Amino acid sequence: MKHYLKTLEKTIHENWDLKALCDYGGDSFTYGDLATNVEQFRLFFQATGIAKGEKIAICARNSARWAMAFWGINVNERVVVPLLADFHPSNVASLTTHSDSVLLFTDDDIWERLNPEDMPLLKAAINVKDGNLLWHRDEAVAQAWQQRKSAFEQRYTGGMSPEKVTYPGDNFNDLAIINYTSGTTGNPKGVMLDYGAMSDTDEFANYHFPNHPGETIISMLPLAHMYGLAIEFIHPNVDGVTVYFLGKTPSPSRLLKAMQEVRPYMVITVPLVMEKVYANSIKPALEKRKKLFIIPGLKTLVYRAARKAIMKVFGGQVQCFIMGGAALNPEAEQCFKKMKLPYTVGYGMTEACPLLGYAWWKEFVPGSCGKPVHELRIDSEDPEHKAGEIQARGRNLTTGYYKNPEATAAAFTSDGWFRTGDLGVMDKDGNVFIRGRIKSMILNSSGQNIYPEEVEAVLANCEHVDECLVVDRGGKIVALVYTEFPSDMDDETKAGIPAMIRNEANKSLPAYSKISQVELMDAPFEKTPKMSIKRFLYS
Repeated sequence: MKHYLKTLEKTIHENWDLKALCDYGGDSFTYGDLATNVEQFRLFFQATGIAKGEKIAICARNSARWAMAFWGINVNERVVVPLLADFHPSNVASLTTHSDSVLLFTDDDIWERLNPEDMPLLKAAINVKDGNLLWHRDEAVAQAWQQRKSAFEQRYTGGMSPEKVTYPGDNFNDLAIINYTSGTTGNPKGVMLDYGAMSDTDEFANYHFPNHPGETIISMLPLAHMYGLAIEFIHPNVDGVTVYFLGKTPSPSRLLKAMQEVRPYMVITVPLVMEKVYANSIKPALEKRKKLFIIPGLKTLVYRAARKAIMKVFGGQVQCFIMGGAALNPEAEQCFKKMKLPYTVGYGMTEACPLLGYAWWKEFVPGSCGKPVHELRIDSEDPEHKAGEIQARGRNLTTGYYKNPEATAAAFTSDGWFRTGDLGVMDKDGNVFIRGRIKSMILNSSGQNIYPEEVEAVLANCEHVDECLVVDRGGKIVALVYTEFPSDMDDETKAGIPAMIRNEANKSLPAYSKISQVELMDAPFEKTPKMSIKRFLYS
């Protein structure tokens, strides 16, 4: 297994002047700039005595400078603690403290809402945008940070050059990242991932969706989440791909403009984004041409034209749309398959850095989440037909949860397999099909297992359903639905929507999982960075 930092080293040697990290419409940094930045960080750490293995938090919005800070910390073997910019200030403070972070890289507006007294281990806070000190408790650290560039100029009087770049490659078992989950079940835990896990993920990605220097990709997912961090940033960037950051969540028009200009080789996204593309663009266009489907051969041509149009919208260079984080709406997936859109839906979680299941789009089986990245087993007496917990084993898995031995012990079986908490089956060809989360499964009065995600997939195809969640209330299935009503819809029609949704959904549901009631929500559901609804907030 090749170390991903050695891959980065080789890329820097061979692509010194190639753009590495860019803000769309803003700053850009070459691989030579990246190498200089890494060396400035090294001199800073050396001057302050901040040793290898010490923790440094980054809580800021996606940007090229966020990525530069990451490489400065990660290459120099300090532990990166990425925190979501959307976390509540109290959570940022508590996680910075829990992780034992001694530095915090952040945005100035985030810092304004924090109290240094809540983070007693912190030596300094640094503005990601411009590198200026926001606050410091340790004068020596502040001075060293402010003098890092002059220290670099004194050390390298002729400037940095490719042959001077050498990065570690013998630290596979050393801690690289502590990533705090922000999932659907509540309290975050600090997932520990070592350099070996990161290298394993990069190696798998290189084999299954390779890239090449000079190609481009757009980073849309949160860098504080492993899906975005590993697949949309680290893997492509170490191989010479120029990563463009959109910053805050872009408007649809800005996103499409960026796609046209950047022309990414791959789109890494969540199903919700592609479902909106389907609902807002593809489905209406196909409905207009539905009458043509009765003419032999025209149906194929219509789907082919739709595929060509979508590929053009995304820049024309996309080799594959990789979706993860949730299941894809079956109706949208059926259409994508008919269009022969190059898409795949993977399976993963923070603890797997993040890949557990994946298949290239040509081998991908609709409804599945690919095949095991390493080893997966179903804890069931009949893994093909009866759902059981999906359990995993592989080099990409976490070593445990930071300062939480109880959670670490509970996460592994007695024979060393990681408990995902997901229920699924696996067919004879090794394709994995997820049924739902163990904690969200509903057991009805007759002993029948009901998987809310399967009911929600039916609901999602009903008219007027924008978002939905199924809950158990006293043995009855209740659907919580959010919908954006048309401005011209009258109150009487609105009042009849819940019954209409219930009746439409129940036509496609077995008797044991029929919906008893539909309740309309006043606002969209709160979601994780993967755009999964935070189930624990609703009952």
